[in-house]
Amino acid sequence: MKTKGKMNYITTLIIATCLLLLVFAGSILLGEAKVNLTTIFEAIFHYNPHNEQHNIIAEIRIPRDIGAILVGIALATAGAVIQGVTKNGLADPSLIGLNSGAAFMLALTYAVRPSAPFIVLMFAGFVGALLGGFIVLMIGRSRSDGFNPMRIILAGAAVSALLTALSQGIALVFKLNQSITFWSAGGVSGTTWNQILWAAPFVLISLAVILGMSKQLTILNLGESLARGLGQNVAAIRGVTLVMSMILAGIAVAMVGQVAFVGLLVPHIVRYLVGTDYARVIPVSAIAGGLLVLLADTLARMLGEAPMGAIISFIGVPYFLFLVKRGGRFS
Repeated sequence: MKTKGKMNYITTLIIATCLLLLVFAGSILLGEAKVNLTTIFEAIFHYNPHNEQHNIIAEIRIPRDIGAILVGIALATAGAVIQGVTKNGLADPSLIGLNSGAAFMLALTYAVRPSAPFIVLMFAGFVGALLGGFIVLMIGRSRSDGFNPMRIILAGAAVSALLTALSQGIALVFKLNQSITFWSAGGVSGTTWNQILWAAPFVLISLAVILGMSKQLTILNLGESLARGLGQNVAAIRGVTLVMSMILAGIAVAMVGQVAFVGLLVPHIVRYLVGTDYARVIPVSAIAGGLLVLLADTLARMLGEAPMGAIISFIGVPYFLFLVKRGGRFS
């Protein structure tokens, strides 16, 4: 059974990676401006800043697609960790206050400093995610039974509504309606190389830390009592992995705004395919998350720059209701 599980994991990882690379190549090809593979090759290896097609590929499409992949990695990984730490199959960065907290701090940052550099926005997103997540998890935690799934979801809905209302209030007072509309809809159309150069190291380092703690996450997911019995420092595992998840959520919101349900959808499907070992769940979730967001953005572009967040929510809302009916379990 272990050999079969390992083969399923390797097969799934290879298929997901190949699909991601295929969609990435196809996404660069698609768009109003028609380009071919030769032009893409030339734009990458023999870039000519005076060639309009080279500029479209190198300065717009490639950073946009890489940004979509990074956001997908961040949200899916954060969702997998949060679901494991809280033992709540309904948990998602957008549903426990991380996204709305990050958006609130971004609105506040824009109000104080409209021309803030991306590194400041990233830090603001992390602080906001930390604020929103901390409030929700403290409300949702009980001394007797740990994290209560229903309490977390209800607290998340209430805190998210409050932080969203505060964000909109800041937008009205400081006339930030256009910026807030972008963050609410979600999209990677404005992603730049500067944003990627700042975001990528933080996403990859956070992912590496979480991967390094995957064994502890797997044990913790089996129950706090068992984890303590096996000598695990439950508080440290929970604290470090949740902070990494908040960093990932904050970066994602700083890049594309509030995109919901990626962290809910992907981990459930991945656990169904490869099991509950987080050494397998995290890598496949990261790749599958990047694939989902890239597919959604490509579809949004083909539909005339439709809101990417709305496309993912179109799938995510019915799935969430399905999970609620099943008590947070996929199968």
